[in-house]
Amino acid sequence: MSNAMEDVRRFFGTACKVLNLSQDLQTQLITPHRELRVECNIRMDNGSVGTFVGYRVQHDNARGPFKGGLRYHPEVDANEVTALASLMTWKTAVVDVPFGGGKGGISVDPKKLSAHELQRLTRKFVDGIHDIIGPKVDIPAPDMNTNPQIMAWIMDQYAAHHGFEPGVVTGKPVDLFGSLGRDAATGRGCMITAEAWLKEQGKSFAGTKVAVQGFGNVGSWAARLMREKGAIIVAASDVTGGVRNNDGLDIDALMAHARATGGVKGFGGGTATTNEEVLSGPCDVVVPAALGGVITPAIAKEMQAKLVVEGANGPTLPEADTILQQRGITAIPDILANAGGVTVSYFEWVQNIQQFRWEEERVNTELTKYLLKAYDAVSKASKKHQIDMRTAAFVVAIERVASATAMRGL
Repeated sequence: MSNAMEDVRRFFGTACKVLNLSQDLQTQLITPHRELRVECNIRMDNGSVGTFVGYRVQHDNARGPFKGGLRYHPEVDANEVTALASLMTWKTAVVDVPFGGGKGGISVDPKKLSAHELQRLTRKFVDGIHDIIGPKVDIPAPDMNTNPQIMAWIMDQYAAHHGFEPGVVTGKPVDLFGSLGRDAATGRGCMITAEAWLKEQGKSFAGTKVAVQGFGNVGSWAARLMREKGAIIVAASDVTGGVRNNDGLDIDALMAHARATGGVKGFGGGTATTNEEVLSGPCDVVVPAALGGVITPAIAKEMQAKLVVEGANGPTLPEADTILQQRGITAIPDILANAGGVTVSYFEWVQNIQQFRWEEERVNTELTKYLLKAYDAVSKASKKHQIDMRTAAFVVAIERVASATAMRGL
């Protein structure tokens, strides 16, 4: 496993060279504003005491309140959370929503907890961080292994300390002040940015072969929306296994199968395959939409796709990124490709503050507008500086945050 923070610093450093940023400003921009570590002790269902460690890292708020997900995973640690908080700063800046970057999580395997234990743990975590979150301060959201139900508990527990403030978290259930369109937003963002790239090449989704690694929320929505545009989904996989059908998978049937059995494995509409083969096998576009670090140098050397659309956070290792560039394979970086989620989170926050719900059509129209504008800015920076899309996305983001930081002064 690569060091997540080192990877981010590497991409950050490359972009700073292009911008010729002073060392003082670089140090200011990369240093997190605040890091909090909280002990969460809860009574387990069997009567014993469970002790878990939670984190919240607030990276930068020059452009608005801190914003970023909460993940529940056994590998959550201070280093990973800090790296992801910094990525959120650049992501919100690329799509130009008025937020900074934050990230949090609890080091826990949620599959080993009952629903009651999960609720107690979530509420205990809020008790530990409620002083430093809020609609004008820091707005958490769902991430790996967290969902609208967990956001509802956070909102409720925060209300116990501060009164009714639905804007404290986004990604809430629609019936509890969530936004329509939020569920599909990250996958939709992958579709919108990939379509923009295809258009630049004089192509469209019609007949384009797509492979999706990670058939969870993001991957399944990306597959469904790309298929609606005429793409042929030739392979899909998740933790359980993978399936390939070069004539195209029946996505509705695959989603029903995954819901019923808990995964892709055993789906009858194609031949079994591996996660690695899904990434490196024959297709035009590949969407890594699961974990970070899956595109290794070995896979980058084998890859047959012409475009990588990063639905996951940090799926491409820096060494692999170099190989992709050498081979002429474009990567639409995570801070642009999967920014649909945070963009619709922004719309949810706006709706909560105004206490006024938007129609789903409006959400999707605004999302498309924001992402195409962001794609355009990155594409222009890429051509202007003769750099790859990832470096260009960092250049656009860092320029915006550096400008806000400088104008605010010390």
